[in-house]
Amino acid sequence: METKMFKIYARGDEKIQLKVFPGHFATPQSHITHYLDITTMKSRCSEAQRIAQNLSQNYEATTPIDTIVCMDGLEVIGAYLAEELTKVGVLSMNAHQTIYITAPEHSSNGQLIFRDNTQMMIENKNILILNGSVTTGETLSKAVQSILYYGGKIRGIAAIFSAVTSVAQLPVHSIFQQKDIPNYGTYQFHDCPLCRNRQKLDAMVNGYGYSKL
Repeated sequence: METKMFKIYARGDEKIQLKVFPGHFATPQSHITHYLDITTMKSRCSEAQRIAQNLSQNYEATTPIDTIVCMDGLEVIGAYLAEELTKVGVLSMNAHQTIYITAPEHSSNGQLIFRDNTQMMIENKNILILNGSVTTGETLSKAVQSILYYGGKIRGIAAIFSAVTSVAQLPVHSIFQQKDIPNYGTYQFHDCPLCRNRQKLDAMVNGYGYSKL
């Protein structure tokens, strides 16, 4: 992309760096003023481990977690997070005394589903949802509804970045918040000031990356 990239740093750990691209971007739910690139965070072992260490600080040993449901392709971070939670004594209530790592599947009509062979990781399990970037919270709400439908018990929501503080009355613990990004904005398609100013879209984006237009 031709926009100028800058970095913001996590409080307490400047080695956690979020790449930010200002511009005009379309997500499946809204238009946003900045694209947040978490590619290396979820693919480099060292960065994934730092992210996991930071997020694990939000959960006490008294919070039972059996399964981490990973959105946005965050399974590597999810595995490190499971390791960090185990280190601090977070209890797993399942028979194998370990934390499962799984991810939902998107059906053809946009629903989030779990196949029969993975439902045992959700039903009657204590669930932590792990997100990359949360803008409106709509996709996260679908994840919450799906997990509840399959019988899971949601114990927490973690994210690298979140523009919202809660979803479905559940607090979202994130490393970066909207206030960390100067002039960050998210708008409904019909109420986007960038569109009104005839500013062209730079890319279509979602939790997996971007496609330039």
